[in-house]
Amino acid sequence: MYYSKMLLPTLKETPAEAETVSHQLLLRAGMIRKLTSGIYDYLPLGLMVLRKVEAIVREEMNCAGAQELLLPAVQPAELWQESGRWQIYGKELLRFRDRHDRDYCFGPTHEEVVTDLVRREVHSYRQLPLNLYQIQTKFRDEIRPRFGLIRGREFIMKDGYSFDIDEAGADQTYRAMYDAYTRIFSRCGLRFKTVEADSGPIGGSFSHEFMVLAETGEDVVVSCTACAYAANLEKAEILPTESSLPVEPLLPLGKVHTPGARSVSEVADFLQTTPDKVLKTMIYQTDEGAVAVLLRGDHEVNEVKLKNFLQVSELFLAPEEVIRQETNAAVGFAGPVGLNLPIYADYGLGSAVNLVAGANENDYHIININFDRDLVVKGFADLRQASNSDPCPRCGAALEFLRGIEVGHVFKLGYKYSKALKATFLDDQGREQYMFMGCYGIGVSRIVAAAIEQNHDLDGIIFPMPLAPFQVLLVPIAANDADTMAVASRLYREIRAAGIEVLFDDRNERPGIKFKDGDLLGIPVRVVLGPKTLAQGAAEVRQRRSRAVQLIPLASLVAYLQDHIQAEMIRPT
Repeated sequence: MYYSKMLLPTLKETPAEAETVSHQLLLRAGMIRKLTSGIYDYLPLGLMVLRKVEAIVREEMNCAGAQELLLPAVQPAELWQESGRWQIYGKELLRFRDRHDRDYCFGPTHEEVVTDLVRREVHSYRQLPLNLYQIQTKFRDEIRPRFGLIRGREFIMKDGYSFDIDEAGADQTYRAMYDAYTRIFSRCGLRFKTVEADSGPIGGSFSHEFMVLAETGEDVVVSCTACAYAANLEKAEILPTESSLPVEPLLPLGKVHTPGARSVSEVADFLQTTPDKVLKTMIYQTDEGAVAVLLRGDHEVNEVKLKNFLQVSELFLAPEEVIRQETNAAVGFAGPVGLNLPIYADYGLGSAVNLVAGANENDYHIININFDRDLVVKGFADLRQASNSDPCPRCGAALEFLRGIEVGHVFKLGYKYSKALKATFLDDQGREQYMFMGCYGIGVSRIVAAAIEQNHDLDGIIFPMPLAPFQVLLVPIAANDADTMAVASRLYREIRAAGIEVLFDDRNERPGIKFKDGDLLGIPVRVVLGPKTLAQGAAEVRQRRSRAVQLIPLASLVAYLQDHIQAEMIRPT
C-alpha cells in the first residue's frame, strides 16, 4: 500500500473531545472519526487493526470447535417478552416500531435470537453439544458514551452461545471457551487478568471477565498478592470476620443534639469517636419497595451485591422526598432505631457494639445502638466494597487494587433462557430435557482501544505485531532522488512478495514529518532508505517499541524482516 493513496488523515493536535489515550491516538492516527455521540466511522487503517483482532478470534474459536453464524441485528419484541427481558433490560435497549406498528429492538446481545434458532432446529441429544458464535455490530444506548471505542453506543462484538445436555457437559464447554479466550488475548499481545465477575443483566450463575490492565481502565480489579484469586470490585468477596473493635459492655441508648452534623466524618468529629463506630443508614428504592441498608461508617455499599442479595430488578438510592417520608427527617439523620422498613446489614457489623446513628430527627443522633437489643435486622450479608484492609477471601493474604478494561466475559447461563423459551431436546431415554446454556462475549472493537491504552508512548501508538495494521513502514527519505526511489520501489515489491504487510511512504515530505507520522501510527518496524545507507548497500531498521536501530544489508533485509516478524507473532495452538 502506498501512503500517498491511503485515506489516512493524521492530526498534529489532540482533539478536545478525547479523554483517554486510546481515543486521542485513534483520532490523531486517522483510524476513526466521530459520526455522532458514541458512534464512529472506521477508516482504512482502523479497520485493518479491527480485522486483525477478528481473525485471531475466528481462528481460536474455530479451533475450539465453535461454529460461526450471523444473526439479525434487528430483533422482534416478542422474543424479549418471552424471555422477560423486554420490561427489565432498561433504557440501554434501543426500542422502535416498524411501519406496521410492531415493536423491535436493535440487539445489544443475542440470547433470545440464538435460543429461538436452536429450539427450532435441535431436537435430539445426538445434535448436542452445540457451540455457535458471531461477530457483529451491536448497539447499547449508553447514557454517557465515553472514551471512544471503550464505551461507545455502537460497537463490534463477538458473542457466542453453547448448548449442552447437562451441566457436566457445559462445564467442559466453559473450560474450552475460557482457554480459547486466554489464547486470544495472549495472541493479541495484551497483558490481562482473569477475574470472577457478576453476570449482570444477561443473568447466569457463574462468570469470569478478562481484564486488560491499564491505568485508564474503568473497572477496578481486586487481586490477591499471594494466590490466584482475582475479581472485579462488584464481585470481590468479603467473608464474615470477627470485629476488630474492642469488646465493650453494652451501654444504654441515648439521644444527642448534633446540629449540622450529617456526614460520617462530621458526626464522628462532633461526638469524638471514629468512623467505624458510626452506623451508616442508607435508604434504597427497589421494585419491591424501600429498604434500609446498614454499614460501618468507614465502608462503602456495593450496589451490585445488594441488588443480587435482594433479588430485585431495580435498585437506586431513594430521593430526598422518600427519605423524608420514611424517616421524618432530612438527609443525613436517618437511623435504624424505630425505622419502619426492612433492614439489612453488612457482615462488617456482625459483632459491633455501642454504635452511633441518626435519630430520624433533624439535628439529632442516637448513641450506643446495639443489634438484637435495639433493632431487628432481616439479614446479614456481604454488601460492601472490598478495601485495602480486607484480606483475600481464599488465602487471607493482602489484596491489591488494579485498573482494568473488560474485553471478554464468559457466563454459565444454565436454564435461564432455555426454560423461558422452551428450548428442549429428547435425551437417550426419550425424555424431554432443557438445554444447559453458556454465553461468551468479546469486545472486538474495545480490544483495539485497550491495546493502545497498554501500548503507547509520547510519540504515539506502539502496536503489538499481531495487531499492527502494517508490519513494516518503508521510508525513502529522498523522494526526489531517482536512485533511492528505484531501490525503494524494488524493495517494496520484494517485501510484499515475501508475504510481509508493508506501507510504502512515498510522499514528497521532509524526513521528520514521515518519522513523526510513522511513530504516531505505531507500525512495529521502520525501514529507512537514503543515499548514505544505500552507499553502504544497507537500510536502517528501527524497532518502534525499543527504538533500537541497526543497519541491515539490502541482500538480507527481507529475510531479516521475516525472522523478526515471525519471532513477534504468537501462532494459533
